[in-house]
Amino acid sequence: MALAGPPPPTALLARPETRTAALLTSSVDFLKRLGVWEQLLPDAAPLRAIRIVDGSRSLLRSPEISFEARELGLDSFGFNIANTALNAVLYGRAQETIPHIAPEAIETVRLDPDHATLTLESGAQLAGRLVAGADGRHSVCRQAAKIETRDWRYDQAAIASSFRHSLPHEGVATELHREGGSVTSVPTPDPHTSSLVWVGGTAEAKGLMEQDEIGFAASLQDRFDETLARHFRCGPAGLVSRCGPHRQGARGRRTALIGEAAHIMAPIGAQGLNLGLRDAAALADCVADALRHGRDPGSAPVLAQYVRARQLDVLSRTIGVDLLGRSLLTTLLPVQLARSAVLTGLKAFAPLKRLVMQAGLAPPVDLPRLMRPIETMSA
Repeated sequence: MALAGPPPPTALLARPETRTAALLTSSVDFLKRLGVWEQLLPDAAPLRAIRIVDGSRSLLRSPEISFEARELGLDSFGFNIANTALNAVLYGRAQETIPHIAPEAIETVRLDPDHATLTLESGAQLAGRLVAGADGRHSVCRQAAKIETRDWRYDQAAIASSFRHSLPHEGVATELHREGGSVTSVPTPDPHTSSLVWVGGTAEAKGLMEQDEIGFAASLQDRFDETLARHFRCGPAGLVSRCGPHRQGARGRRTALIGEAAHIMAPIGAQGLNLGLRDAAALADCVADALRHGRDPGSAPVLAQYVRARQLDVLSRTIGVDLLGRSLLTTLLPVQLARSAVLTGLKAFAPLKRLVMQAGLAPPVDLPRLMRPIETMSA
């Protein structure tokens, strides 16, 4: 077993990281089983509630609604963690447990009937029976396996940043939906700082990125409500274009794709990284079962088992997130009416609201073994 790919940049060399990951409870349980959760706790902020606000100018504005973890008997839906902390801790754990670490980029992947060969930047080679390609939206592994894609681009981009505010966030994430996109604040361990994901038109996002800190903060204040009070102060920002969420396949010869190599999710609803971690845990189940029974872990039947295990979860999440994103882009009154009716119904009917919250936390299939709760471990 080997891990190939550049290591996380060191704090001194890296540009300021603006992204965070909202990890749901099953992902937290996964990190506990990997033995890294205690190290991450100082950088983790509990997500106790999610507040959705319709900030559009539509005639059919939806009612404001809050989903609270206590309604499900939980302390939190999960935790928000800075990507830098998560990457560093996971890479450190990999160095402790994986026999061979190749900290350099992959140049080529050759896939033969009985094995795969990876050539690294230095010219060194790795050979194995299975390639688990978690190498992002421009995946070298996917290209080598000739896995077809079905991508599309929206005229949208996402800005990732952070900002300080005068009132404490109290563990509440706020999604402000408006024409053309959304503005989402997510709690951080500092009660007066939240991470920010601002989704809008490409031209608008580029214009915002050209503003100085004072101008950007003023634009944010203009769009946000008074929940976190005034006097915003924003940190560095990064820009990512929004692509279509679905790939045609997640496997090829001796190759299984994980995360954004297999499916790209819009930064809505905290689904992207959680979906990728479920990919990894499901593939671990398939490989473990194959080795236990003396089967080739990179064979076509094992890879087909992996695809079957992930199909329903990935499809339901990608369709759901895509429909939500499109509902924010359209000006069609029937769509706005439907969206308003759904949120009104959820607010009025508590059992249905709890059902929707449970569906958001757990996939519509059994969790992989590595993501099942460890009752004896501390939170």
